[in-house]
Amino acid sequence: MADKLKITLVKSTIGAIPKHRKTVEALGLRKVNKTVELPNNDAVRGMVKQVKHLVKVEEV
Repeated sequence: MADKLKITLVKSTIGAIPKHRKTVEALGLRKVNKTVELPNNDAVRGMVKQVKHLVKVEEV
């Protein structure tokens, strides 16, 4: 199991519901095609699961 996740915003949050917008922003993603590396823990995985239709996830 990798210790980091590379998360990329691949779809705009313009049409998303407000809760999903806030989740994407809490992940540190502000613009489309930007990437962040976050620790692979349950909190981050839960956030990613909620917005899986907006992001691409890779294990690093």
